[in-house]
Amino acid sequence: MKKTVNINLAGTFFHIDEDAFGKLSRYLDAIKKSLSDPQGGDEIIRDIEGRIAELFSEKIESNTQVISTSELDEVIAVMGQPEDYSVDEEIFEDAPVNSGTRANYNQLFRDIDNKFISGVSSGLGHYFKIDAIWIRLIWIFLTLVTSGMFILIYVLLWILMPAAVSVSDKLKMNREAVTISNIEKKFKEGYETVADGIKNADYDKYGQKINKGASGFFDTLGKIFTTIFKIFGKFFGLLMVIVGFTTVIALIVGLFTAGTLGIYNDGAAMDFVNVVNTSDAPIWLISLMTLFAVGIPFLALAILGLKILIKNLRSIGWTAKIVLIVLWLASLIGIAIFGIHQITEQAFEEEVITEHIIPVQAGDTLQLAMRSNNLYSKKLRRNYGLQLKLNENKEQVIYSSDIRLIVRSSKDSIGRMLIEKKADGSSSIDAKDRADAINYGFSMENGKLLLDGYLTTAIAQKFRDQEIEIILYLPEGVILNADENTVTYHSNSSYYNDILDKGMEGYDLLIENGEINCLDCPEEDKDEDHNDSEVNIDIDNFKMNIDNNGVDIDVDGDGESDIKVKNKNSN
Repeated sequence: MKKTVNINLAGTFFHIDEDAFGKLSRYLDAIKKSLSDPQGGDEIIRDIEGRIAELFSEKIESNTQVISTSELDEVIAVMGQPEDYSVDEEIFEDAPVNSGTRANYNQLFRDIDNKFISGVSSGLGHYFKIDAIWIRLIWIFLTLVTSGMFILIYVLLWILMPAAVSVSDKLKMNREAVTISNIEKKFKEGYETVADGIKNADYDKYGQKINKGASGFFDTLGKIFTTIFKIFGKFFGLLMVIVGFTTVIALIVGLFTAGTLGIYNDGAAMDFVNVVNTSDAPIWLISLMTLFAVGIPFLALAILGLKILIKNLRSIGWTAKIVLIVLWLASLIGIAIFGIHQITEQAFEEEVITEHIIPVQAGDTLQLAMRSNNLYSKKLRRNYGLQLKLNENKEQVIYSSDIRLIVRSSKDSIGRMLIEKKADGSSSIDAKDRADAINYGFSMENGKLLLDGYLTTAIAQKFRDQEIEIILYLPEGVILNADENTVTYHSNSSYYNDILDKGMEGYDLLIENGEINCLDCPEEDKDEDHNDSEVNIDIDNFKMNIDNNGVDIDVDGDGESDIKVKNKNSN
């Protein structure tokens, strides 16, 4: 059994076995001795350790994973071998041979060494291999064209793009491999740049002051924007966590309620769901797929919010991510399949029409009313939904009051009524069979036509948008008296050519010339100015009379008009 060692490499803790730790120590010692110039050697080593820590982090999947010699060899192959060191070459004779290939980096950084404001333009210049001056000119142009919109985009990039601080970051920004020789080379270039700047301090003094002043102002402005965005970021992160986890919990509760675990399988709610579910798919399966299809994105939203709130939050791992993605895609495909099946089950609409003679003719009076069945409901009102009821045999049936009543005039000598039963189905035959299975009744007694205000059908027929349309054709000269309980059933648009308007209930209506003429409706005031009205005012001795002739005012109450204003329209 090998011993493990806990090490702190560039601020990150790793578990490494004893052999790999010894080899890593010798590797770093050899690098220190191989540096051609000891100037800045400590900083170079720190950058190298930071790069090794990044490579280790990419290779481990959990905090408890132990780094072995094989992982170390892969890191050494990327970093490269020291060119010159004083230790025995036998130490690394088992190390893998460096093929000379290096990783290509394509990462965005802000170049704070060549910045004017924040280094965004310089960083984009390195990324796209374009001189920074052209990037700045493009920013100015786009800002003018978009009325300042690109200022916000610039600020967002300022916040989101990390600054190239370490030597490793600067190598990545320039798309150079992070190897020992490149780190040392980059450090020397920076050291020489600083040295040259010191030598030329007198010549660059004023320019440096201006640049420093501008940079200081924009750095302060950047800190303000960063603070504001961090506050908003934390708020939105908290909001994402609350919304994400609340939705997932609500879906889980709904999953139990829907009967996935059989808790409510015998309830009325499940019977209703089964009637509406025309695809015949198991409810528990649909519920489970809905949970995955909707819950997984919200779970990802909550995890993203946690990452915003908590720094260095460990990832859930690639295995869990792949499993969640597969479940999500499979659920979406399954729901799509069931949805298509649900739609195809209602792709066709058919009707079954029956015609009945209504024994009324010119001069007869027809009383029209709707009737209810107390076994189902006492209410008489048209509704478009459905309910589950028990019939006289204690059998469950689908109950609906989706009944449309239309009254039209007829040139025939006797009345007739068409009852159209409508339903949807997966085919024309299926739709027609389901329409024919609708139960509906009426009766005609002593000049009174009673129509059922509801329909029923067997629960096995399931809900297929069953409805009934009744067209009542009445001959010219028939007097119709519609009960007030018919108002919701015959409230139709002009599309249906219904001559019975809302508000005509309870009156005798004569069918003539294709219209309805009310025989006993109250007369409306034909004069909008109320010319036939008269107003009398009598207060003690003061009297005033207002009528069609004008205004008469008796001030002293002696019965004679003291002031008289004649209406110009009076004779």
